[in-house]
Amino acid sequence: MVVRIPEDRFADLPSFDYEPQYVDVGDVRMAYVEAGPSPEAGETHETFLCLHGEPTWSFLYRKMIPRLADRGRVIAPDLIGCGRSDRYEDRAAYTVEMHYDAVETFVEELDLTNVTLVCQDWGGLLGLSLAAHQPDRFARLVPMNTGLPDGTQDMPAIWHQFADLVATADDLDVGRLIENGTYHGLSEAVRDAYRAPFPDERHMEGIRTFPGLVPQSPDDPGADLFASARERLAEWENPAFVLFAANDPITSGNRDPMRDLLPTAGDQPDVWIEDAAHFLQEDAGEAIADRIVDFVDRT
Repeated sequence: MVVRIPEDRFADLPSFDYEPQYVDVGDVRMAYVEAGPSPEAGETHETFLCLHGEPTWSFLYRKMIPRLADRGRVIAPDLIGCGRSDRYEDRAAYTVEMHYDAVETFVEELDLTNVTLVCQDWGGLLGLSLAAHQPDRFARLVPMNTGLPDGTQDMPAIWHQFADLVATADDLDVGRLIENGTYHGLSEAVRDAYRAPFPDERHMEGIRTFPGLVPQSPDDPGADLFASARERLAEWENPAFVLFAANDPITSGNRDPMRDLLPTAGDQPDVWIEDAAHFLQEDAGEAIADRIVDFVDRT
């Protein structure tokens, strides 16, 4: 069964008054917000595709969207099971293949081209894989606090603790969970905005499943997709700018391997985002957006 989130759950969001739009990606709708110049303006614009991870939604990019929109068109979707997007009640419906196909269909339906991919967490697993397999649509990559786990990697102990909590906690407080992944903390209004898509357990099946979808063996579902993406990205020719937070215990170990994987990453500044943790868009969104705009300008 498909569940649709009531729109009144999203009233009075702080600094996020964008009108939601929707794309059919099979039997579910994927929601997104858009800012910047219209594609009907008759000109070719930069396109920023901002992909979030678990258990957030496009609201995560609210500090970055205004600056990016000064430079081009911004598209920020909600993954299936997150934000305003539809969700399945059956946990078995959530697979790596389903999420990848949904993002692929979304990009194809909007016919996005000249894309600068801005991606974090699961947004990186899915977005980088799509860029690897459809490189003609993507002009640049900006991976942030993410990776491409093909089942050969070792996950840090804190990730296993997080995965167990998300999958089994009787009362999962998404707002507090996200705050625990920030450096500076969150206001109550922002915590409530992250709780908004999850009024009850039947709306949470998608986020409950994400940790279990990370391949722990090369034989696990999704491992082949991410391994193939790694092989293709090892020959990536367009610009890539790797931006990781200095205070993220979950993904900081992926930062140098990501720079080594992408052949053009070494052409860009070798930087860490200071005073920022896993959800670096919350901790340093404006500064990161400035860095991305500068990256686009110089490439």
